[in-house]
Amino acid sequence: MTDAAARPLARPLRWLLIGMVIVGVAAGYAGDILLADWVEDHPLWLIALNPRNRNLVLATSSIESFWPFFVVGFFRLLSTDPAGYVLGWFYGDRAIDWIERRSRTYGPMVRDGQVWFRRWALPVIVVMPNLFICMLAGATKVRPPLFIAANLLGTITRLIIVWQVGEVFSSPVSGIVEFIGQYRTPIIIVSVIAVAWTVFGEFRGNGEVTALREITSDDPASGESDASGGHTDG
Repeated sequence: MTDAAARPLARPLRWLLIGMVIVGVAAGYAGDILLADWVEDHPLWLIALNPRNRNLVLATSSIESFWPFFVVGFFRLLSTDPAGYVLGWFYGDRAIDWIERRSRTYGPMVRDGQVWFRRWALPVIVVMPNLFICMLAGATKVRPPLFIAANLLGTITRLIIVWQVGEVFSSPVSGIVEFIGQYRTPIIIVSVIAVAWTVFGEFRGNGEVTALREITSDDPASGESDASGGHTDG
């Protein structure tokens, strides 16, 4: 089990990192809402907001060249990874606790799987370089140069594979994009409702951003403390 960091982050840096995640989350919400309206006419803006695999694949049908797709996708995918890694590095056990409670995929196995992750961290980061994995990499003290190399390789590989998938399956992907355009209005309405419900969860205190704040809530360097003495689940 990792120990909590002996040198907590200074408040400005801590809030800068959490702010990076908040901006990424907010952009993702905007991308979810604008998917139906932008997937055909503004695909690069769409993946700049929300670069999930679904959006990346759909965007390939409207982007003529690989390089604009690659550049936008590359920087957007990497925009929150460093924040997750640093938060994991400085708030080890609390970061792992957050992953346990917030990720259905990794949560159930993350605590018992730390030894396994240390052994296989680099290929896991290459295959799945997402926020949870980056935070776990920091919490288990994967060396920064190795993390950076694996994260870059994983991101580049992901974009190349997604582009190739879009090329190979261009006809069905184009069909899906046409379907989305045909039913644009109802899809946007459903997306707005779904995002509004998620944002409502944030205000109720059981969302991702709230949980990230909990990681550092009793940081001795911040002068703040959690009155309950631990995490809350909303």
